[in-house]
Amino acid sequence: MTNFYTNFQVDEIGRVVSVGDGIARVYGLNEIQAGEMVEFASGVKGIALNLENENVGIVVFGSDTAIKEGDLVKRTGSIVDVPAGKAMLGRVVDALGVPIDGKGALSDHERRRVEVKAPGIIERKSVHEPMQTGLKAVDSLVPIGRGQRELIIGDRQTGKTAIAIDTILNQKQMNSRGTNESETLYCVYVAIGQKRSTVAQLVQILSEANALEYSILVAATASDPAPLQFLAPYSGCAMGEYFRDNGMHALIIYDDLSKQAVAYRQMSLLLRRPPGREAFPGDVFYLHSRLLERAAKRSDQTGAGSSTALPVIETQAGDVSAYIPTNGSNRTRELASIY
Repeated sequence: MTNFYTNFQVDEIGRVVSVGDGIARVYGLNEIQAGEMVEFASGVKGIALNLENENVGIVVFGSDTAIKEGDLVKRTGSIVDVPAGKAMLGRVVDALGVPIDGKGALSDHERRRVEVKAPGIIERKSVHEPMQTGLKAVDSLVPIGRGQRELIIGDRQTGKTAIAIDTILNQKQMNSRGTNESETLYCVYVAIGQKRSTVAQLVQILSEANALEYSILVAATASDPAPLQFLAPYSGCAMGEYFRDNGMHALIIYDDLSKQAVAYRQMSLLLRRPPGREAFPGDVFYLHSRLLERAAKRSDQTGAGSSTALPVIETQAGDVSAYIPTNGSNRTRELASIY
């Protein structure tokens, strides 16, 4: 009896009732949390978004072709989190923080939840430090402060991404002037629904300018599943918050949130959530507001760090009063309405 093996682990498991279009209905996960990561028998992961009486609606991070009806699904017990830290600098990762640049595994890092509450009123301080973009028209007429949110809005092919990239490149010069590390501005660029060739081109531009040393790229390209395009901005925000919460400064660019809203609409319709205007779900405003509210300038008592948000939204035929553009401009100050 002394050698009897007593070390065992009990997992709550469920079974797939139906699967299709990247959505799995699972029966038996009675204790699961909203937003919890699950793992299918094939090794594919997913996130629980719909908690219903009969089953759980899970969106799949990857191809659902390997998932069959009756397959076992295991709870992981953890809400979706991503790696964060200075080890991420110079790397290109997907929406789950997995490196996709061929440079090997990440070194020393911590993990942070992708969904956290924005800092409260007492934890914040008024924006008072400039965040230089290097564009004279912006820096002189509509200057941006560290901890601010500024919307870049305009039609396609009007230079929205160019403004964002120029801002990242300008930080090379600004960071070299800094006397200590607390003045350095680290950049996180989140590419949502873009072509892989476009992301590769961006990596090359930043690499040639030696801007990758203070930058992190999060890529959920057009060929990635909708759940990853939905998750990417929150992952990038969590990576930027590491710097903000440790007394440093971060700039996070979301390019662009229109494609995130489209991915969220696709997921919501497949989960049978009630559609509203333009078939978007009723909580599409909350989708962006809870993300952009996380941009903040922290008070001196909480480290005086900051995270600045530059969301990009694409308009159709210059209509800045459409549904999603209005949603974005309500949460931020508009930087450029470019025609």
